[in-house]
Amino acid sequence: MNTPVQKNDQLTVHIEDLTHDGAGVAKVEGYPLFIAGGLPNETVEVHVLKTLKNYGFAKLKSIVEPSPFRVEAPCPVFYECGGCQLQHMTYEGQLEWKESMVRNVMKRIGKIDAPVLPVKGMDKPWEYRNKSQIPFDLENGEVIAGFYQSKSHRIADTNTCLIQTDEADRLLRAVKENALKLDLIPYNEETKKGQLRHLVVRKGRATGEVMVVLVTKHAKLSKQEEIIQFIREVEPNVKSIVHNVNNRNTNVIFGNETNVIWGRAVIEDLIGDVRFEISARSFYQVNPEQTEVLYKQALDYAQLTGDETVIDAYCGIGTISLFLAQKAKQVLGVEIVPQAIEDAKRNAELNGFTNTYFEAGPAEEVIPKWYKEGKKADVLVVDPPRKGCDEALLTTIIEQRPKRVVYVSCNPATLARDLRILEDGGYKTKEVQPVDMFPQSTHCEVVTWLELV
Repeated sequence: MNTPVQKNDQLTVHIEDLTHDGAGVAKVEGYPLFIAGGLPNETVEVHVLKTLKNYGFAKLKSIVEPSPFRVEAPCPVFYECGGCQLQHMTYEGQLEWKESMVRNVMKRIGKIDAPVLPVKGMDKPWEYRNKSQIPFDLENGEVIAGFYQSKSHRIADTNTCLIQTDEADRLLRAVKENALKLDLIPYNEETKKGQLRHLVVRKGRATGEVMVVLVTKHAKLSKQEEIIQFIREVEPNVKSIVHNVNNRNTNVIFGNETNVIWGRAVIEDLIGDVRFEISARSFYQVNPEQTEVLYKQALDYAQLTGDETVIDAYCGIGTISLFLAQKAKQVLGVEIVPQAIEDAKRNAELNGFTNTYFEAGPAEEVIPKWYKEGKKADVLVVDPPRKGCDEALLTTIIEQRPKRVVYVSCNPATLARDLRILEDGGYKTKEVQPVDMFPQSTHCEVVTWLELV
């Protein structure tokens, strides 16, 4: 294979950019080398580990000229854990890179020339995650817990995480120290033996309420009452203790059986003035402070006067829908997961909204049905999963022609792809606003405003 570099070459290279998973990118005669731990605008010495036809991988040996944004990562397991990718970069540098990344994918993938605004970041970009999913295992007879190493299911053992809540840290340490006494033998994915698979901790930022979920292989907890008492002593703000049973040979976290073993089935939180009930398996943004920033931006772009009908595709448990309902005449939400629709209806009732309607089903089927029934949108909001909008939904938007579209995305690349389709179908992208929902990581949320031309 004829490539400009070969395995085991020792090179000095200049890093130009980062990949989506945080590796530095250097080019040798146009050939990309991916270098874990490297940062843009650094000159580094590397050892080439592997070469493929179109790209290769190299190990960082030393830094000749460091980036002005390089810092010492504060987390002791940063270079093992796959949860964060950018702790070795100042927060100013992270925001600058994310803005550049969004701008580049808009131009390269979408051929979009709309202004990309500076990223809206956090004043304190730590301890923001309101949900932690902590795996457990046994290593040489000792209980370990933490988070998975990058691109593996090996655990980076830790007693604290700098981006999760103090409550999650306390429970991680306490359960790890006492798991064997409580007959919570950690489950091993390879041997299929053991009991405790994950500890899930959720917290309402505004209310302080805490939910603890034990995900185990078996339906019976032999020391259930002791476990309940133990958790309540460790975390006084716990309002819900839930047992989820996952007996499948899978690395999916939750199983299908969920039982409340103490307290309530839900905890509550507020985003702005809107109250939400969160169950063990509800989708709810993990950074509530930035969620409020994100949703306010979506509301600003919707430009509601009180006379509009809004359709919220991929509405989930109604988080954006209820924000919009504060200013809209009517909000129609559609979501393919029936349980999420039930949660949305309950959350609307909880807040006293009478101008919302939710229906379960594929958006690309439900929305045309609504139009035939005379339920037409002035504004359409989409907040799809990372894969972006279903092609049939994009076709539906173009055919139904709402005057304004607000697109909320957790994946700038698929957003840019979908914006190109919408622009070709008669829309114009007016503005792109990145929001940093996940400090210390390479991920970035984006809110985009489109108008029918």
